[in-house]
Amino acid sequence: MYHQIKQRKLGMYSGYRKSVLRNLSTSLILSGRIETTEAKAKEVRKVVEKFITMAKNDNLNTRRKAYGFLFKKEAVQKLFEMANKEYADRNGGYTRIFKVGQRRGDGAQVAILELVKE
Repeated sequence: MYHQIKQRKLGMYSGYRKSVLRNLSTSLILSGRIETTEAKAKEVRKVVEKFITMAKNDNLNTRRKAYGFLFKKEAVQKLFEMANKEYADRNGGYTRIFKVGQRRGDGAQVAILELVKE
């Protein structure tokens, strides 16, 4: 699932970039809201939206893909229950990005990425 998505390099090596996106995706699904840089938020949005769409088709193969990508078992369980309850009648647009401003230390653009509630 991960390797099929065209993405920004984010100034990281591929293994580290994949790990960061997996960690941010897991955190977003568990907490519903994360604060990160704008570029990372846009990349995590692509990954999470594809996983929510995939989770609507709840079968063994989709669960195995989710377990292979997300770090925590609780995140996978929450992903599948959330996809089938809250987003069953929605065709995309599961996340929202709010631009916050610039970070004090390095001036990076900061954004809040959250899951859309009804």
